Amino acid sequence: MVGYGLSETSPVLTVAWPRRHLLDVEPPEMRLARQATTGWPVPGVRIRVVASDGTDVRPDGTQLGEIVVRSNVVMDGYYLDPEATAAAIRDGWFHTGDMATVDEQGYITIKDRAKDVIISGGENISSVEIENALAEFPGLLEAAVVPVPDDTWGEVPAAIVVLKPGVTATADDIIAHCRQRLAGFKVPRRVEFRDQLPKGGTGKILEGELREPFWRGQEKRVH
Repeated sequence: MVGYGLSETSPVLTVAWPRRHLLDVEPPEMRLARQATTGWPVPGVRIRVVASDGTDVRPDGTQLGEIVVRSNVVMDGYYLDPEATAAAIRDGWFHTGDMATVDEQGYITIKDRAKDVIISGGENISSVEIENALAEFPGLLEAAVVPVPDDTWGEVPAAIVVLKPGVTATADDIIAHCRQRLAGFKVPRRVEFRDQLPKGGTGKILEGELREPFWRGQEKRVH
């Protein structure tokens, strides 16, 4: 069973139980697909997925927004940290920092963390979604997606990839692969090949190190 919550919410907010009114009208494969989502709110919890301007995203399962929640289970605030509390709880809604979509039946699916979202021409693009598409490329060892500056769109996704030994591929190969799996605005505009990706002590890719050279000398970081 899939569910979702945070320490700040005591913690459970959603479960991916099948909705009873859908059981008789949807095929079994759709029921299983919905059970693999983040789910829908448990009783007593109100959840919205909102765009950067605070409006609700389209319930089409594609537009990305931030999960915000209000409920009696949400914390009053962070202990002795009024600034962090004010940043997290705005207009009565707790901002989770988790980016998600919502479908026409109210099922939410988390896609990314807000800090890892690329904002290109006003569109929220999940770096994780692009990385998952890249992972299906034959011969790919590992990849990371970071925002890079762009004069037209503010920032666009760039793919930093490592191929398996003995494998050859071009940037055009990678981009063509992504075009078959992603909406056009999500396709990496730039592909760079590396022998390896920088990692920390836990093995996590240090995306900050990958991002820094692209933004060096810029007056501001758009993201």
